[in-house]
Amino acid sequence: MGVCLSGAVVHSTFPQEKVHKIDYSIYPTSEQLMMLIKSRRSNRAMSNAMIPKESLQMILEAAHRAPTASNSQKVFFKLIENPDDLKYISDFTIKTFEKLIKLLQTPILKLILKRIMPEAYKYLPAFNRLKIEHEKGNDLIIRKAKAVLLIYTPKSNRFGKEDANLAYQNGSLMAESLGVAQFYLGFVCSALSQDKKRVFNKRFGIDGTIHAAMGLGMPLFKYENFTDRNDIGPIS
Repeated sequence: MGVCLSGAVVHSTFPQEKVHKIDYSIYPTSEQLMMLIKSRRSNRAMSNAMIPKESLQMILEAAHRAPTASNSQKVFFKLIENPDDLKYISDFTIKTFEKLIKLLQTPILKLILKRIMPEAYKYLPAFNRLKIEHEKGNDLIIRKAKAVLLIYTPKSNRFGKEDANLAYQNGSLMAESLGVAQFYLGFVCSALSQDKKRVFNKRFGIDGTIHAAMGLGMPLFKYENFTDRNDIGPIS
């Protein structure tokens, strides 16, 4: 269907109203796309302004358009904007880390856990800092995000994590192009991996596995410069 020039081929899976002409004339140039990619960053400095609904819809549409393994198209989205729900996300994350902190600092278990979970101990100071700041009323989890986008797939999806993070990248680039601040909610995803009873999922009516989460808001300011990354290194 995508290569048929005359439109003579018709397929039940792709009805005519689902097939659209590609307008190559409005493609961004390679330089424009590269500038967007280089300029994108995790921007956690957000204002109190609300995100335009049109921008949220375009971010969702871009994420939805990402490729999926075997064209399964089994990636789903939950957009959370209610302030109480946003607070719940932060509270849930902190409470999960509090349990982990208690476990890691248990004298009897410490000697064993340090051997089998060395990475967890590297993050222990960060977990403690998040907890202390949260108690002060400083939310370092979702910051001042006005919306959180959760990306999930059915538990049976073998490539769910890959599909969800491809969707995230599409949505992230669209957010950058729209001037919407965005950042990856890694601590939230980490806490979700500990939620064996799926309390969080039940709270939001999510039937599946959450693989990625994006914090969204309007930027407090625009960055004037971008910095180079480390050299790409040898290509083998």
